[in-house]
Amino acid sequence: MAEEKKYSTVHYKNYLGLDKILDAQHLRSESVEGKGAHDEMLFIIIHQAYELWFKQIIHELSSVLNMFKTDDVDERSISTAVHRLERVVEIQQVLIQQIRIMETMTPLDFLDFRNHLFPASGFQSYQFRLIENLLGLQEGERLKYNGCPYFSVFDEKKQQELQEMSSATSLFEAIEDWLERTPFIQWGSFKFLEAYKESVSRMIAREEKAIAATEYLTPSEKEMRLSSLKNASSYYEAVFDKDKHAALQKKGEIRISYNGMMGALFINLYRDEPLLHLPFKLLVAIIEVDSALTTWRYRHAQMVLRMLGKKVGTGGSSGHEYLQATADKHHIFKDLHNISTLLIPRSELPVLPENVKTQLSYYYTAFKL
Repeated sequence: MAEEKKYSTVHYKNYLGLDKILDAQHLRSESVEGKGAHDEMLFIIIHQAYELWFKQIIHELSSVLNMFKTDDVDERSISTAVHRLERVVEIQQVLIQQIRIMETMTPLDFLDFRNHLFPASGFQSYQFRLIENLLGLQEGERLKYNGCPYFSVFDEKKQQELQEMSSATSLFEAIEDWLERTPFIQWGSFKFLEAYKESVSRMIAREEKAIAATEYLTPSEKEMRLSSLKNASSYYEAVFDKDKHAALQKKGEIRISYNGMMGALFINLYRDEPLLHLPFKLLVAIIEVDSALTTWRYRHAQMVLRMLGKKVGTGGSSGHEYLQATADKHHIFKDLHNISTLLIPRSELPVLPENVKTQLSYYYTAFKL
């Protein structure tokens, strides 16, 4: 007879470590001046809550990375990865909403204790840098902080850890490798790139003809639209020609590999095929994580502008200007966003051969076919 499992008892406050958590709010204004600034409590709790949520985000992203940093991804894990990435997005929405709570503190309220914060700064959040490195923000893409590398504000041990992580496999690289292995791009006699190129050529020719024939646009408006169409056409060239893709990579305009982009494009175009439902949801979830991070940076920058105006940040940065610049520049998965440029209407999609459609169907559906 199996021995019955025994479970130890635990009290709510001990399980959650509430004594430690609730005793972690120490107002510097109170310890220095003897009288605490009322809103310093809010300031501390908001940032402690951020760090707790950062810990959960790291927990989720690390698990997804472990699923994908292998040459043999278990396809059954994609659903789990999507679920965890969607959870990260929900957490990010909470982080964005917390800014509204912070904004209940007025600039004058903040000035009651701001002088006690020097030289502390949100830039010194080690966990936030871990999140950026996990996602795949490259060191060469980062804005300098007061002319120094981003890791310079940490002690030697943490600097080493951040540098080691930045050279390890990131989620960007793991997903890129996975996309490069996308099958069906060339399957027997079906050559996706050739069929796609023909469809794009027909679509562009039809759009050019429609612009030229319309009576609702002035000559200058027609010229502007044709120019815009030409610019979009040049982006297609990065798909049609590996050398042009490589040239754009060298210039820093594209980061993802050629085969990775082809895989992402195929999944986006044929998302309605049963076996591509989850891969498409995975790409959408990654884009949403990247977008939410950018939104948080932007809202943070706007909040700092409201609180400080043109003042220098407590850590010595340019404050709002620096934060706004990171929102504009620190996009990690912009190549997945830009796949939208390459999409064509469903009516223009190259028809998949039956053997490819069968492979992209669920087993039962394929059996019926």
